[in-house]
Amino acid sequence: MAELHVELVAADRKVWSGEASLVVARTTSGDIGVMAGHQPLLGVLEPGAVIIRTAGETGEGTVVAAVHGGFISFADDKMSLLAEVVELSDEIDVERAERALERAKSEDDAAAERRAEVRKRAVAVR
Repeated sequence: MAELHVELVAADRKVWSGEASLVVARTTSGDIGVMAGHQPLLGVLEPGAVIIRTAGETGEGTVVAAVHGGFISFADDKMSLLAEVVELSDEIDVERAERALERAKSEDDAAAERRAEVRKRAVAVR
């Protein structure tokens, strides 16, 4: 199966890099799935889970990350996902995310509520 090279980058670190067979992300135009050979694209990421179906010598697996906005670009079987904040699902503390969600709701903080929901969804996908 053909592969694409993926770079998942936050403002402060390279979060993940490797070969993938499929990347699914939420953009302002809707959810998109990208495989090798896809048409070039440039888009704005909406907060949500990014799912990367990994490929290569280590076998197939899945990387799930909570992405809080950013950009996606794809050309020549190379994808870049750039965001200010990216959290891998296995780095997310579910109890902390639930507490943050409750606090955001009680303080009527829509932005914090959205971030907590994205974290919880990323863990649920995992």
